[in-house]
Order: sequence, then C-alpha cells, then structure tokens
Amino acid sequence: MGEDGTVHAELRRNTPDTSDAGTMNDLLCDMVDELRADPAGAGVAAIGVGAAGIVQWPAGRIRWAPNNEYENWDVRGVLETATGLPTVVDNDGNVAGLAEARLGDTRNDDMVLLTVGTGVGAGIVLGGRIYRGPHGLGAEVGHMNVNPDGPLCGCGNYGCLESVASGTALTRMGRSAAAHDPDGAIAGLARADGGEVTGLHVTTAALAGDATARSLFQRLGRALGIGIAGINAIFEFEVVLIGGGLVDAGELLLEPARRAAREFHYGPPEVRPVPPVLPATYKGDAGKIGAGLLALEET
Repeated sequence: MGEDGTVHAELRRNTPDTSDAGTMNDLLCDMVDELRADPAGAGVAAIGVGAAGIVQWPAGRIRWAPNNEYENWDVRGVLETATGLPTVVDNDGNVAGLAEARLGDTRNDDMVLLTVGTGVGAGIVLGGRIYRGPHGLGAEVGHMNVNPDGPLCGCGNYGCLESVASGTALTRMGRSAAAHDPDGAIAGLARADGGEVTGLHVTTAALAGDATARSLFQRLGRALGIGIAGINAIFEFEVVLIGGGLVDAGELLLEPARRAAREFHYGPPEVRPVPPVLPATYKGDAGKIGAGLLALEET
C-alpha cells in the first residue's frame, strides 16, 4: 500500500476455526511471503497489523481477545524475526479510525469510528492522533456497559455495547425470532441455505422489507445510538462514523442509531451540538488501509 492509501496488492484469508497464536503466526508469515513474491509487493518497506483484542502499544503484543483464542501473542516480534521488516501492531479499530481520519471523505482531527461487525470496535482520533490511553489499552468502546442485565458478552461481562449492537447480537436476535416464527422470512432464508440463522439472513430479510427483521435492526440501531450518546458525553467529536460489515445495511442501522444518539444526548443541542452519524468511507477496508498508514508513519 502507498502513502495515499492506494492498495497495490491484496491477499485475503479467512480466520481459521482455530485461532491460537501458533496457527495465526503461520498464517501471517505465509501471507507476507506470498505478497512479497508478488511483483507489486517487491518494494515492501514495513508491515502494519490491525488486530482484534487488547493490543499493548508500541510493543505489538496482543494480551487478550474476547472473540479469538490467541493470548499474550507477540505479533510484532514474530513478524520482525520472520521477515526482517519493521512491524507495527495496533488494535484494528484504532487503525481503521486512522484511515478514515487521514484519507476518508469526512477527514477530521476529532472523530470516532465505530466498527460494527462480529463485535463493536472503535478508533478514536483526537487532535489528529489515535487515542490509546497511557498504556495503549484504551478506547474499548464495545465493552462499555449499556445494560448490566443484558446478554452475555464474549468478554465475560453482561450488557456490553458489543453484546447488543453487533453482528453477533443480530445473529442471536435472528435465531430467537426464527424459533418463534419458523415460517417467517428469516427462518426461510436459513433453511434455504441449509444452516442456522446468521446476521446475513436477518439483513437480507430486512432489505427485502420483512417487518420482523426490520424491527431487529431498530433494536440494534437504538442500542448503538445509546452507546454513541455515551461516548459523546465524554468526548467532543466533530463526527461519528460507522464502519464494519453491518454498515452495508445503510439506513436500516443508521436511522435508529441517529435517533437514539439524539434522544440520549447530553445537553441542549444548541449548546452542545450533536455530531452527525455517517457511514465510513472505507467500510471493511479501513483496517488494512489504516494499518498500512500506521506502518509508514511509524517506521
């Protein structure tokens, strides 16, 4: 990737069912070798990694991740030893936020990007720089509690924003809805695919106009908007961007999120403005672009 965000070569691999450090080391090193063998990758100068979980900055060690098996994984050390290239490793939400702040359509030095996918990640940019906290472990917005009596989160707590406003939450709500209405659109789509209900089935049904699926997006978007209002009460952002896989649902997600963000906003809007809630520019590509940018900036 170049300094302007242009992707010169790309390689994608699905996260394996077993995501321990050893398996992931092999996967990453094989991908780096394959990319460097590509003529477009001949001038690679550094490696940037955006990873899910609690990443110790700048050491590049992933201490723990709620939705993966790796723990205390020295990603930076492994990649630098294996490749000889300088490597930076940061949280995937952080690097995605950097891409949007530097190169997105809504470039801004004071903004937050919420990535709504399997979980809820965040990239907070203040004064043009990623906010990480004193030890590089901050900005875990997906794990702020919005309902202590809510569902179990992958982190072990109950009622985190991630547990009620993510693709995982949409899947859980979709399966419950299908169980209550086995002849409904959501259950029918899953049956046609020969598997269990997923968030994609709910999204497909909602985009086709199914009332039950659309009501689930109303619940999901409202929960996301409550989280946005909480973040806005702490920080003063110019804009809130929504990225990740679920943003492809468009206004199904964004409209109830905006409404709840206004409803729970702290202070009169004429005194303390409500920042706009907009779709991110790079959607699912923000992480790889931001990781590349960070590598170029830091090395």
